[in-house]
Amino acid sequence: MSRLVAGRGIGFVVAAILLASITFGYSKLLHVNQTTVALSFLLAILAVSAVWGMVVSVFMSVSAMLLFNYFFLPPIGTFTIADPQNWVALFAFLCTSIMGSQLSARIRKSADAAHGRRREVERLYAFSQKLLGEGNVIQLMNAIPNFIVDCFEAGAAELFLPQKEKYYRSGYGAAQVDEEQMKSAFLRDEIVSDNVRALYFLPVRLGVKPIGSLGISGARLSRQTLDAISSLVAIAIERARAIEQIGETEAERQGERLKSALLDSIAHDFRTPLTAIKAAATDLLASSSSANPQQHELLTIINEECDRLNRLVEEAAEMARLEAGEIQLHMEPVPVADIIDSALQHLKKSLGDRPILLNVPENLPSVRADLQRTQDILVQLIDNAHLYSPKDQPIAISAELTGDAITFSVADHGPGIDSFEQGLIFDKFYRGRDQRYQVRGTGMGLPIAKAIVTAHGGSIAVTSQLGRGSVFSFTLPIAQVGSEVR
Repeated sequence: MSRLVAGRGIGFVVAAILLASITFGYSKLLHVNQTTVALSFLLAILAVSAVWGMVVSVFMSVSAMLLFNYFFLPPIGTFTIADPQNWVALFAFLCTSIMGSQLSARIRKSADAAHGRRREVERLYAFSQKLLGEGNVIQLMNAIPNFIVDCFEAGAAELFLPQKEKYYRSGYGAAQVDEEQMKSAFLRDEIVSDNVRALYFLPVRLGVKPIGSLGISGARLSRQTLDAISSLVAIAIERARAIEQIGETEAERQGERLKSALLDSIAHDFRTPLTAIKAAATDLLASSSSANPQQHELLTIINEECDRLNRLVEEAAEMARLEAGEIQLHMEPVPVADIIDSALQHLKKSLGDRPILLNVPENLPSVRADLQRTQDILVQLIDNAHLYSPKDQPIAISAELTGDAITFSVADHGPGIDSFEQGLIFDKFYRGRDQRYQVRGTGMGLPIAKAIVTAHGGSIAVTSQLGRGSVFSFTLPIAQVGSEVR
């Protein structure tokens, strides 16, 4: 307010000097006609109104009219007007000067507004460029208040994120921003502004959802600029999070690729010594004398453990190939009964006298699958049921049509799986904490089964109750009529 009064005071002084100069110059030094005097006054008025506005220009217009009348209209030296036409000229001069002043002031105001908008656009552009330069979320949060202070010449800026209940402040006069009002701006989802104190609190919206709030003090900003700042901050935060997530996803993908390559390499390096050990143990068993039962028993253990290690190597290699997408599935229409029969035939020796309950309707449509791979899935599930349930309890195998897929189920009467472990058993190398020392296994059978099911476009799941047993189910898509083998 004091700056405005001081500016007008200077305007009045300048107006008085211009009026005095024109009056003295034309009345004492240069003798010109009345039209030239009037136009000179008018030009001076327009110049003053363009700089100091209407108040000064109205004062100057009235003063110029009186000076014009006193010094240049006969009778000179008095305010009396002898010729009625001079009344018209004087009135026209006054109206023209005031209207011209008004137009000049309006143009000046529009020019100032345009300059202000251009300046705000430049600041917003600089602000957006700074935001785009940050890709790390934490660094961006800390940098946003400083960017606002730098770009908009604010005294203080602060960012509030409710998810973390954390405030990120600029380094200049941050105490001027009230944290409670920032919380209120977020909760009420509306801008709170105090133009007198140049203090603003605004929600940071992503679309229509507020994700935080900003507090800015010490800079006079328009509503449009505040909305733009809010949008730019929200977009920058979401962009930084997306970049970070992409980086994490890529790192995870590279990690999986590295693990797959490592497994494949280990499997390859293990095969040669295992083959040699297996061959040596087999030859020694064939040639060993029955007179040395202890030696025979030790050789049998070596032979069995070679088989177990060989299975582990094969499963590791299989897992690596599946994760790398290197296994080609030979998809064709396969009858459901063929998958179940081939799996049971494969396990005939290990199942022994175990009761098997089958519930497979005869009219089920064929599935579109790779017979060998789907057999592997069922073999894994039946073998698990056999290992983890009492020898005299039956294993129930069923198949049913569910929508556009066939659901295969294998139910046992084993110890069951608690709810926590049900979310982990399909992870590589995970084995049940209560059974890992009682039942042989590598912890890769179920992950392999899941990978094969996923490659077929199906899903696998488990339901279980402690002490009651478990049911493993997986789905395979039904074969469409006329489908081709690929």
